[in-house]
This record gives sequence, C-alpha cells and structure tokens, in this order.
Amino acid sequence: MAMRLDNFATLAYMRGMENARAQQIPFMKMHGLGNDFVVIDQRGDGPTVDPALAVAIADRHRGVGFDQLAVISSGTDLHLTFYNADGSTSAACGNATRCIARYEMDRTQRDALTITTDRGTLHAVDAGGGLTSVNMGIPQLDWADVPLAQAMDTLALPIDGTPTATGMGNPHCTFFVDDAETVDLAARGAETEHHALFPERTNVQFASVVGPDHLRMRVWERGVGVTLASGSSSCATGVAAARRGLTGRKVRIDLDGGTIHVDWREDGVWMTGPTAHVFDGVWHG
Repeated sequence: MAMRLDNFATLAYMRGMENARAQQIPFMKMHGLGNDFVVIDQRGDGPTVDPALAVAIADRHRGVGFDQLAVISSGTDLHLTFYNADGSTSAACGNATRCIARYEMDRTQRDALTITTDRGTLHAVDAGGGLTSVNMGIPQLDWADVPLAQAMDTLALPIDGTPTATGMGNPHCTFFVDDAETVDLAARGAETEHHALFPERTNVQFASVVGPDHLRMRVWERGVGVTLASGSSSCATGVAAARRGLTGRKVRIDLDGGTIHVDWREDGVWMTGPTAHVFDGVWHG
C-alpha cells in the first residue's frame, strides 16, 4: 500500500510540475525612451496570449508591468501583435517595433527586416550608432481612416484647442500649445481619449514648438495613460506639425523619456531612436 501511495504521490507531483511548466512564459523586457514593453516570442511552441493574460502581466505590482505587450509570431521576417495595459489591442506600436527589430537584427546578424503588423508591412533598418529606424507607413489623414465619428477636416477638429487628428494604424489627437510642460496631461488626456469624435478612443499628444524643426511633446496613450514616450504618437505629431506649417517634414521631438527623430517621406513616416533590452524573465501564471 505504501508503495502504491508513494507512486500516486510521485505521479501527482509530476503532473503538478507539468501544469506549472505550462504556466511558465519566457519574456523579454524592453523599452524605447522609457516607453516600456513586455515581449513574448510565440514562434514555434510559444504560449497563447489573450487579453486576460495581458492585463495580468501589465500589473506593475503583481505582474511585470508594461505600457504595451508585444507578441512575436511568424511572418515575412516576423509578425507583431500589440496589447495595451488594459487588454485592448492596437494595430501599431512604434517604439516596440523598433525594440524588437533591433533584437532580431542583432540575433540574426542582419541590418534590415520586413515586419508585418495589423497596421501593414513595415520596414526596419539599422541606422548606425546604436539607433534603429522603422518606416511606420503612410499617415492616414482622411476622417474615415483615423477613424472619426463623422466627416470633417482632420487638420482642425471642433474640440477646444482645435487639435489635429492623424491615423498611424491607431488614432491620434495632437494639441499644439504654448508650453507642453504646463498641461494637466492626466486630466486632459483621459478626457480626450474618450471624446465622442473618436469611436475607437484615441492617443493624445500635447506639443509645443521649440524651433523650426524641433518640438517638445508629452503623451497620453489610449488604454495605458501617461507614458514617457510613444513612437506612433511621435510620428503623428510630426505629421500634424508639418501639415499645420509649424515645422518641416523632418523634426526632432523631445519627450519625457528622451529624443526621437521623425522624417515624413514619400514612402511613409520614418522614426529613428535608441532601444534597450533590459532583462529576460519567466512569467509564472
């Protein structure tokens, strides 16, 4: 009887260990100018990721914490899927795309990649000096593509402060103000994110002009809140500033987390900046 009980206990232990291993998810922690990400590589036998898991990992007290979760799956070179901290999805995340592009270029000893996302096909290149560039695609300037709730000129929305709307695979609302430092970002960002003109909610930026090709910008991200930086927000702000004649199409943008460079070319909006691979870990769900 003792032997049978011992065998049963051993079997139960082994099954428990198998279940525990099934909940162990390797991940990478990365950031671009303080805009931080958890990255899960789903290629091969990678784990299934859903909104509930994203919310659990996003918790900065009981989980890992992130602004966005990026999931790598197989694609042309690779495919990326993005989750916000509230479990909602986003078609685009510029800084995460740059971080993962740098990781994959270093891993494969390449200097260029083709990345697919729900935004479309994006191209990444090694810009030298530790910097990485990603073409975030042609900006969406028509109201229906942003999208907005009704037809209107996206250059000057009928909202106090007459912001500009831009689609970069996700919606953006950019306010140009005298001093971005003095804006109550939490209050105004939250209010604008849920404005009725944006049926899918919106990312919100407040930018002030420093020079002819130089902006200071602060960010409220849809589904996240205040962040130190945002790649797609930087692209949208650069496009909006050029459309309004405040800057040229090539601009330096200083965010709370550092500086990024945006270049609106004929083939799309190129974004260049640094990346950081902070650590690797295992999530025990």
